[in-house]
Amino acid sequence: MLNVFTNIALLLLLFNNCSSFFYKGYIRTMNKFSILFSLFFLANSISYSQQVDKGNPISRKGDSTRSTRILVLPALGYSQETGFQYGLTNLISFKLDKDTLTRISNISAIAVLTVKKQSIFSLKPDIWSRGNKYHYTADLRYRDFPINFYGVGDKTRKADEERISQKLGRVGVQVEKLMRRGTYTGINLSYDNYRFSDKEPGGLYESNGFIRDKDGGEVIFTGLSQILDFRNSNTYTTSGTYIKLNYSVAPDLFGGENFSGSTTKLDFRTFKSFDLKTVLGFQVVYQTIQGSATPFYLLPQLGNDEIMRGYYTGRYRNRSLLATQFELKYKIIPQVGVVGFGGTGSVYNNGLNIENFKPSYGAGIRYIFDVAKGLSLRMDYAFGEKRADEKRQKGFYIAFGEAF
Repeated sequence: MLNVFTNIALLLLLFNNCSSFFYKGYIRTMNKFSILFSLFFLANSISYSQQVDKGNPISRKGDSTRSTRILVLPALGYSQETGFQYGLTNLISFKLDKDTLTRISNISAIAVLTVKKQSIFSLKPDIWSRGNKYHYTADLRYRDFPINFYGVGDKTRKADEERISQKLGRVGVQVEKLMRRGTYTGINLSYDNYRFSDKEPGGLYESNGFIRDKDGGEVIFTGLSQILDFRNSNTYTTSGTYIKLNYSVAPDLFGGENFSGSTTKLDFRTFKSFDLKTVLGFQVVYQTIQGSATPFYLLPQLGNDEIMRGYYTGRYRNRSLLATQFELKYKIIPQVGVVGFGGTGSVYNNGLNIENFKPSYGAGIRYIFDVAKGLSLRMDYAFGEKRADEKRQKGFYIAFGEAF
C-alpha cells in the first residue's frame, strides 16, 4: 500500500494549482477552475499478482519477476471544453520465459470518455521474446478530443491559442531482431488517419496560409531501425547505454495534400549508478521530417511526459526537434524515491539554425510498486519558459514507468 509520505506528497501535487494532467500518451491543458482527481489510494486494492509458474516453489515465494502483474487506476477530471471526464488506465507486466535475463514485457492501455461524447482509447503492447531474441511493440490508438493549436515555430504565443477538434486513428507495429549481443535491427510500419475542424472560425488556424492540410489526411510510414541496447534493465535502468536510430519513408499512396517524404529519429540514453540508491540518467533526442508539403500535424512537437516536461504538446512545433535532459534519482526506501530533472530543447526549421533553446526542469516522486521488476508509478511537476506577458509554462504528469 502507498505509505503516508507518498499519499501526502501526491495530494499536495494534485491540488497545487496543476496546469495540466497527463494520461499515458495524452496531455490535456486544464483551466484554473478544473476539478482534478486521481484515485491512487485504490491502486493497492485493484492491483494483484497472478503466479504463472505454479510448479516452481521459488516463484510462489515472492519472485515477482516470474509473475503477471496487473495495475488498474481510475482517473477523473473536468474542463469546460470536455465536461466531466472519466476512465481507466492500466498496466499488465509479465515474462515470456523463466530465464532471469529475459526482459519484462508490458501491455499498457487507457480508456477515457467525456459527457460530450469525446473519447481516447490506446493500447500499447511491448513484448520481449525468450532470451530477448525478438522485441515486438505496437501502438493502437483512437482519439476524438479537442486540442489547443498555437501555430508553427518556436515563438508561438499563448494569445493565439485556438481550440480545434481532432480525430485520430493509428495502427503501428515494430519488430526488432537480436543480431548479436546488444545489437538489434528493426522494421516498422504504421498508418495514421487525421481529421480536424476549426471550432473558432476566423482565427489563426483558418487564416494562416502556411498551415497545410487543415482538414487532416492519411499517411503510411515504413522504415528501418538500428539499436544498441546495453541497459541492465528496460523498466528501471541503473546502468548502461541505449541508442536507437530510425529512418522511415512515407510513399505517395493517397495523393492530394497527403504527405510523402521521410522522417529521421535518434534516441540516445546513458545511465550511471553512484551507489545502490542514486542513479544519474542522460538523454538526447533528435527528430526531423523532410517533404515538400509537410502538414502541421506531422511536425515534431516539443513537450510530453518523457522529455521537455512542462510544455503543452504542440505549443511549439517545426520540421526539426533537438532536446536533451538529465534525471537524478534517489531511493528513500526500496519502494519510494525522489527525482530531480532538467533539460533544454527547441524546434526549428531545416538545418541547424536553432535560436531559442527552452528550459525544462522540475521534480517528482516515484512509487516502485514492484521492486523486483522495476515497475514504477511516477508523478512529476515540471516548469518551462516564461515568455513576456505570459505565465510560466508548467505541467503535472502521472504515468506508468520511467521517463526514459
